[in-house]
Amino acid sequence: MQKIISKLQQPHSSPEDVQKNYLQQFINDYNQLTKTSKQLTQNYRFTLADSRVPAGFNLALKEMCYPIVAKKSCGSRIWDVDGNEYVDVTMGFGINLFGHNPSFVKTALIEQLEQGIQLGPQTELAGEVAELIAEMTGMERVAFSNTGTEAVMSAIRIARAATNRNKIAIFSGSYHGHSDATLVDNKEINGSLQILPTVSGVPPKIAEDVLVLDYGNPQSLALIETYKHELAAVLVEPVQTSRVDLQPQEFLHQLRQLTTELDIALIFDEMVTGFRIHPGGAQAWFGVKADIATYGKIVGGGLPIGVIAGKAAYMDKIDGGMWHYGDASFPKIETTLFAGTHCKHPLSLAAAKAVLKYLKTQGATLQSNLNQRTAGFVNTLNAYFEAEKIPVKMINFGSLFGPATSGNTTNSEQSLPLGLSLLTYHLIKRGFLSRGGSGFLSTAHTDEDINYIIQAVKNSINDLRSGYFL
Repeated sequence: MQKIISKLQQPHSSPEDVQKNYLQQFINDYNQLTKTSKQLTQNYRFTLADSRVPAGFNLALKEMCYPIVAKKSCGSRIWDVDGNEYVDVTMGFGINLFGHNPSFVKTALIEQLEQGIQLGPQTELAGEVAELIAEMTGMERVAFSNTGTEAVMSAIRIARAATNRNKIAIFSGSYHGHSDATLVDNKEINGSLQILPTVSGVPPKIAEDVLVLDYGNPQSLALIETYKHELAAVLVEPVQTSRVDLQPQEFLHQLRQLTTELDIALIFDEMVTGFRIHPGGAQAWFGVKADIATYGKIVGGGLPIGVIAGKAAYMDKIDGGMWHYGDASFPKIETTLFAGTHCKHPLSLAAAKAVLKYLKTQGATLQSNLNQRTAGFVNTLNAYFEAEKIPVKMINFGSLFGPATSGNTTNSEQSLPLGLSLLTYHLIKRGFLSRGGSGFLSTAHTDEDINYIIQAVKNSINDLRSGYFL
């Protein structure tokens, strides 16, 4: 790379010329290194409709806009179809707390495959896994779905059914999956804020039953009070993945007190924070008990799963509540609809059982040590950025880390300066996979891995500076 840089920086070259030549050379090198990923993406572009392919599309970087296609994975590493090896911190978007393909999960899956993946009759593991989740989270009752989106969608329906109210409150910048009910946000139209769908295909009338609030802002509590007779639930991502720097513990305590007084269901979306920040999730970390919580990712051990857990007063809407054999009892609670062919899938529950038993054996020390290692990693990067006057600051919540957003949760890679957009590609070229600079450390990441990442960041920034991009 240094020879290329020297060649580009000829005595009479303008910064624009250096940038242009540097970029073309880098694109050529990147394409050559990952040529099979690009070829496969193009070959299947028409047949495979994949929203992740154009993510962060930038016309100047069009020739590199394709996902790295993975061949295999183990621990902290991924190998692509061209044989390139990467230290990975995407970790399945937060699934792999123990790294890729952990042996204890693999063993559980093989054992279950030998017994079959029978669906229709009750799955043998369902009750045991539900009890493990209830024990770890402190929730009374547990139900299973296939994805996080389904779990959140079901939690909202349960809250509405239990309260006989229709409106829900969410917070701007949060992400609760891709069901219509949560794909709305505040938009400024002709100088006034209106609640509108964030994507096409969502009916505008959906927004009539959603109140979008400012997370961490005390004024949001006043708005909840105003709509108390209409609100079935307040749905919270306790630490938003789009804004990791906002961790409003006192606000969450006030929100809990208010929703209790007003008999409004408090739902915690713990897809990312559940089992990661603490065995009991963000509720245990912040000392706040939700009425309903949704989980997924980590607890599935790499397999698809969603979990809805909560107080019996709400969860009874799924099955009618408690009753016993041998007496006159019967399910007295009026139910709502909850269904799904692959809910309680034997493989997902086998993996979940293995994960939960492992977490129970390890105790909170597992999360505590990983949280500390991530904080040290972030501090080292920030010290480097400050010394080099790079306008980036990293922040972490446990083993989740990412760039601080300064309150702007609407940035996408399309609006980033070209140099920062290029940084992700430079890191990939140097054998490091992240998600736009954010990611997750796992228990499989070694000190060597962390040092490798830090050096990859330093080398990539030096390269970008030589091409006048930073």
